[in-house]
Amino acid sequence: MVKSAQEAAGIAPEVLAKYEPVIGLEVHVQLLTNSKIFCACSTRFGDAPNSNTCPICLGLPGTLPVLNKRVVEMATRASLALNCTVHEHSRFARKNYFYPDLPKGYQISQYELPLATGGWIEVEHEGAKKRIGITRLHLEEDAAKNLHEGFSQSATKAYIDYNRCGTPLCEIVSEPDMRAPDEAYAYLTTLRQILLYTAVSDCNMEEGSLRCDANVSVRLRGSREFGTKVEVKNLNSFRFLQKALEYEIERHIGVLEGGGRISQETRLWNQTANRTDSMRSKEKAHDYRYFPEPDLLPVHVSAAWREEIRGALPELPEAKRGRFVRDYGLTPYDADTLTASKHLADYFENVVTQSFSPRVNPKLAANWIQNEFLKLANETGKSIEKSQWPTYAEVAILLGRIQEKMITVASAKKVLDHVFVKGMLIDDAVRAEGGVTPIVDASEIEQAARDVIAKNPDNVAKYKSGNEGVFKFFVGQVMRATRGQANPQAVNDILKRLLS
Repeated sequence: MVKSAQEAAGIAPEVLAKYEPVIGLEVHVQLLTNSKIFCACSTRFGDAPNSNTCPICLGLPGTLPVLNKRVVEMATRASLALNCTVHEHSRFARKNYFYPDLPKGYQISQYELPLATGGWIEVEHEGAKKRIGITRLHLEEDAAKNLHEGFSQSATKAYIDYNRCGTPLCEIVSEPDMRAPDEAYAYLTTLRQILLYTAVSDCNMEEGSLRCDANVSVRLRGSREFGTKVEVKNLNSFRFLQKALEYEIERHIGVLEGGGRISQETRLWNQTANRTDSMRSKEKAHDYRYFPEPDLLPVHVSAAWREEIRGALPELPEAKRGRFVRDYGLTPYDADTLTASKHLADYFENVVTQSFSPRVNPKLAANWIQNEFLKLANETGKSIEKSQWPTYAEVAILLGRIQEKMITVASAKKVLDHVFVKGMLIDDAVRAEGGVTPIVDASEIEQAARDVIAKNPDNVAKYKSGNEGVFKFFVGQVMRATRGQANPQAVNDILKRLLS
C-alpha cells in the first residue's frame, strides 16, 4: 500500500541517508532601472495601484515595445560578475500563457538565445568551498501583481496592480549542483551579495525585487540519473527556501519509500501550515509555444561595450575579503563580516584610511564597527545605506583617542551612544559625558612644552647632565599647562625631542 507524505513524516535518519537531494534554483531579479524594460513608465515601488502604466505595458492593441538600453547594460554587468559568457547576439521571444496578471496573453522573455550562459559562483558550505554552475542569465519583463482580499471563498475579491508589469527582470538559472538545503541557502546568499555589490538590484525580497523558484528531486546515493523534479514557486525569503526544500526532500523520500511515484508539478510554500501544496502540473517548454518576438530587433552587445562594462565592475566580495586579510591583517572571520555588504566594507576602509596621525589600527576599527556600531545601528534603526552613521573622520577621531588612551573604552561607548542616538559630534559628545576635548594638535602641545622649558632652565641643565628623573617634572608641567587635555604620548615625544 502506498503511503502518503503525511504518513511518511518522521523518516528515520538512516532512510534519509540512502537518498541524495538534487537542487537547482531559478532566481528572478528586478533590475534597478528608473523605467520599465519596454516603455518609459516608472518602476518606483509603493505608488498608487495602476498609476505607473501606459498602453505599452498594458498591452493595448497597436503598441510597440522599445528596449531600454540600461536594462541590457545592467544585465551584462550582472552576467560578468557571475563569470558568465555574454553573447554578442541574443534575442527576445514570446512566451505564451494566460493569467490575469499578463495583459498581452504572453510574456516577452528570452529562450533559445539568452544574453549570457555558462557562469559560476563559489559558495562556502560546512567549511569548504564549492563551485555552483550557472546555466544562463536571460532578460524578461515582469508580470503584474494579483492582490486578494478576504478569506472565505464567497468573500474573496481579486485585484490586479499593473504597476509591476513590464519591470525589467533577469532570470538566473543555476545548474542542479546543490545537494542540501544549506547549500542552496549559501548559494542564494552569495548571489544576492554579488548583485548588491554590482548595484544592479536592491534585492529587496519583501518588495519582490528578488524572488526564487526551487527545483528539487531526490535519487539513491551513487545513482547518476536524476529523480522526478518538483518546482516550488515564489519563495520570498531565505528561511522559506530552506524550510520548503527540507519539507520537499522528506516528502519525496516518504513517497518513494512507500512505493509511490513523484508527480512532476509546481507547488507553493504554505507558510501557515509549514508545508508545500500542489498548485498545478508542471509545464514543459513546448507548452509555452515560444517563438521569436517579431516587434523587437535582436540584442547586440559588442565586444567593446562588453569590455567597457567589465572595466566598470567594482571589486567583488571574494576579492575584497582576500585584500582585507592581506592588507589590513584582519582574520578571515572579520573580513567576512565587514564585507557582508559593500556599504559596510567601504565604511571600514574609509575609517582606516583617514589621514590622521597615527592612523587607526585596522583591527581596532574592525572590532568596533562590527560590534558596537552594528549593535547601535540595530537598536536605533540608523542605516548605513542612508548615510545615518557618523562620518569617517569623526569615527577615526574617536578610535584614535581610544588607541592613544586619551579616552577609556567605557567612556568611548557612552560617547558613541550620544553620536548615534542624538547625532552629536564626537567632541560635543565627550563634553556631554563630562569630559574635556583632548588637544590633538601637535603644534599646541609643542608651544606649551617650549614655554615650560624656557621657564625652567635649572631643570633643563639637570636633565642634560644625566638626571633623567627630572623629565617627569616637565611632563607634569606641560599637562598642567594644557589642563590635562594633551595626549600624554605626544607630550613625551615632543619633550624628548626639544630637550635633546
